[in-house]
Amino acid sequence: MAHTHTTDVLIVGAGPVGLSAAAELRRHGVRCRLVDRLPARLPYAKAVGVQPRTLEIWDRMGLARTVLEAAVVMRGQLSYVNGREEGRIDLTLPPEVPYQFAALPQYETERLLEACVAGLDTVIERGTELLSFTQDPDGVTARLRTASGAEEELRAGYLIGCDGAHSVVRKQLGLTFEGSAFPEEYMLADVEADMGVPHGYGVRSIHRAEDGSTDDLLVCIPLPGTCRYRMSMLVPPELSTQAAGRKPARGEDIAHGLEGGDGPELSHIQAVVDRLAPSSAVLSRMRWSSVFRISHRIVDSYGDGRVFVAGDAAHIHPPTGAQGMNTGIQDAGNLAWKLALVIRGQAGPTLLASYDAERRPVGEEVVGRTVRHATQGIGVDSSAPRTVMLREAQLLVSYRDGPLAGGPHGPDDAPQPGDRAPDCAGLTAPVATYPLRLLDILRDRTGHVLLLYVADPADLAKVAEVTGATGHAEVPVPVPVSTMADGGPVTPGRPAFQASLQTVAVLARDAAPIAPDVLGVPGYRDSAGEFARLYRPDGSTGFVVRPDGQLGARFPLDGTTAALTDYLARLSVPA
Repeated sequence: MAHTHTTDVLIVGAGPVGLSAAAELRRHGVRCRLVDRLPARLPYAKAVGVQPRTLEIWDRMGLARTVLEAAVVMRGQLSYVNGREEGRIDLTLPPEVPYQFAALPQYETERLLEACVAGLDTVIERGTELLSFTQDPDGVTARLRTASGAEEELRAGYLIGCDGAHSVVRKQLGLTFEGSAFPEEYMLADVEADMGVPHGYGVRSIHRAEDGSTDDLLVCIPLPGTCRYRMSMLVPPELSTQAAGRKPARGEDIAHGLEGGDGPELSHIQAVVDRLAPSSAVLSRMRWSSVFRISHRIVDSYGDGRVFVAGDAAHIHPPTGAQGMNTGIQDAGNLAWKLALVIRGQAGPTLLASYDAERRPVGEEVVGRTVRHATQGIGVDSSAPRTVMLREAQLLVSYRDGPLAGGPHGPDDAPQPGDRAPDCAGLTAPVATYPLRLLDILRDRTGHVLLLYVADPADLAKVAEVTGATGHAEVPVPVPVSTMADGGPVTPGRPAFQASLQTVAVLARDAAPIAPDVLGVPGYRDSAGEFARLYRPDGSTGFVVRPDGQLGARFPLDGTTAALTDYLARLSVPA
């Protein structure tokens, strides 16, 4: 007999990845419990880079504004070799990308996510450790030790391990974690220093020995505050954990993350700055410091049955390009909406297999690229500079080869199913006197969104047919639909597909005015022509935008019914 689930999902680990998973699940109405073995949030600025793609995801969650108020812009990096400036990287992106690169200490990221999760009636159960778990066809039984020392048995539908590089979930699931460790040890410190560099720029300064090897290193990343940086550098012999014979933290065989033992003093950091900084700088107000190690590893599977891993529990790698935390947050977003559909009985459990199929190739690429960049430099990429920037911003993450990306693909240079759904500006509505972005229209929606682009006023009748169709009335998957148009006034009407598909119409810039009762769904005009430029519709075209902001499908407007039937079948929607 099946046990009664006390919660839908148990999330182990309340770092940025676990918090993001909890936020997305709760936004979709899924019950979850979030536990973390630490008694309090750590005050360390470990992961500090926030990529533009992460900000887009947080925008969909309604979190972007608070992050923007707390973060600092990352404009670029100055590079020095043996005291001479050797290059300058400007972090520039196409003007249609809504967010720039940003820096925010990890503890601030966690604080903002904690507030978001608390607003969704979920609290972190601090000091609570996962001891073991078993799973069966109906759920997962977990044994927890709470902050009081008492043990508790918890029954959940699913378990997500967001518990870091030393993941208990990964180990008990029996997943392999192949890879190795870099021999070097590093120091991290959060300090203030007037480096004399332009606002928003980081510094990478190295010393090359005669044989070409790097024997000294300083990397400075700006943080919010006056002249504040997170600095990393090679560790001096007296602080080496290897020289002292100490094992990695928590007795693990994976050397990754902050090490135990004595942390560097300000004098250790100052000595490296004196050797390698582009100008003299006196350090002060060191908030924390530590020695850390770097490994590169990835699991053989992102899950098994009802148990999954995400973030550092699934992939670890060098911090080059600030890819790790951001990749983990995308893991969480990818998994959460799929779990929500399955838990609500609106999609089949086979949908969950697409999590590994879509995310593990991304993890493999990130591990390989960051290792390559750490050992050879970002310049080793042969791609055009624009492509390099888009990839570092994580705007090129695509699931084109995944199991959900079928159907017509449109022009070769257009966004394809599986690609990121581009944001665009210049959308107007009859009542608003200011233009909107597509992100404004998608914000706070939790399901799929169907965008119907109307290039020809004669196709408005097709929109009415789509939004008034009865063939999908019984389809239980929640797909939001919006209609965008470049034409005249649009009047919102009833939800399409009995609220199963949220539909939005986008009218072409030169479309004729629209009678109030024609569309029956929210509509916007592509007044700037940016939607047409970025999405490359081939005439009147429909687009499905997934809950994680990737394109699910694109199709001719007159083929909407067939295309939606095909896409929903890929989600294994139950009959």
